[in-house]
Amino acid sequence: MIVTLLFLAFIAMMLVGVPIGAALGLAGATAIALANGDSQWFGLLAVPQNFYAGLGKYPLLAIPMFVLVGSIFDRSGVALRLVNFAVAIVGRGPGMLPLVAIVVAMFLGGISGSGPACAAAVGGVMIAAMNRAGYPAAFSASVVGAAAATDILIPPSVAFIIYSVLVPGASVPALFAAGMIPGILAGVALIVPAVWLSRRHKMGALEASMPRPPLWASFKEAVWGLAAPVLILGGMRAGWFTPTEAAVVAVFYGLFIGMVIYRTISVRDLFPILRESGELSAVILLVVSLASIFAYSLNTLGVIDPLTNAIVNSGLGEYGILSLLILMLITVGMFLDGISIFLIFVPLLLPIAQFYHWDLVWFGVILTLKVALGQFTPPLAVNLMVSCRIANVRMEETVRWVVWLLASMFLVLVAVIAFPELALWLPRKLGY
Repeated sequence: MIVTLLFLAFIAMMLVGVPIGAALGLAGATAIALANGDSQWFGLLAVPQNFYAGLGKYPLLAIPMFVLVGSIFDRSGVALRLVNFAVAIVGRGPGMLPLVAIVVAMFLGGISGSGPACAAAVGGVMIAAMNRAGYPAAFSASVVGAAAATDILIPPSVAFIIYSVLVPGASVPALFAAGMIPGILAGVALIVPAVWLSRRHKMGALEASMPRPPLWASFKEAVWGLAAPVLILGGMRAGWFTPTEAAVVAVFYGLFIGMVIYRTISVRDLFPILRESGELSAVILLVVSLASIFAYSLNTLGVIDPLTNAIVNSGLGEYGILSLLILMLITVGMFLDGISIFLIFVPLLLPIAQFYHWDLVWFGVILTLKVALGQFTPPLAVNLMVSCRIANVRMEETVRWVVWLLASMFLVLVAVIAFPELALWLPRKLGY
């Protein structure tokens, strides 16, 4: 009875517009109070305890830092310089600007690790450029929204940090390494339909007449931005700093680029950058802490073990259950953001992964790939919302283009399921 009430209360609050974090916390607190009966007020002490326990984890310190890095690089003009350098390499022609948008988004994934932040940074530069070249605004928004989804796969990734907190058996460095090859494959998988659609529908007719930036000059402008992922990931690999410390180093490096090298950030700009990053970080961490109350209530009510037994004894088999989980998460991903999906479902899915002895790092990559798909799957796609706002188009207008990009990235998900070594080879090679 209490279990039913827990989920009904959560769903009802979501339907009436209660924020996801508040819905998780209130539903969990109600279930804890009812489960303790006469001692409900004493039992409610578990609410603040789990709120703090969910927040007081060292890896979570990296989240506000990487969010801040994204804001700094967005305002410093790194994206524009990377775009010019990429155009100088690949040249002009139908389909080249979408290719550049995807490559630059993948590269920025090695700096900020935030899909919406990347969609804003790349979209602010690329959507206007693609419109001038003759690409429809809905197509431009679709490409940028999909390209930004690769950010949570290519390290550093906020999603991987959240997963490592929920799954102690999966370390942050191992997850970062495991996401590299699938992230690159996802980017390539997006490039193919983007270029093909551009040429098939004769989009970007004006692109060939646009000037091509000089290679050497654009490289000199972009080299400071190009060095950022090398510093972050290379420093972690060399053992100079942990992922959390790498995020702090990236913040100071970004400030150095913006304030000293490019001089696009002034002291006056620091307060808006810090305020914007603080607000976004607070939202993420508040959802994390409130979800801990929900997870505790699931454990207290004994929901996870019976649910696990029911699923594994359903007769579907290992791959049937994996397919069912992917289908369920694809559906959920249309309505919830990635962090919420992890916080709600990982505690439920982890026992299933352990029962079948699935590698927890590989399982994390699979879930993150699903979240990446959800970030540009209508009707509630966070990346697509950002890019559509920049392009000034309705999300419904992007469906005819997004469906091709979704299908292409879904093939990468299938490939990683069929060939786990795509995710596990690099972590093993690096000794993680």
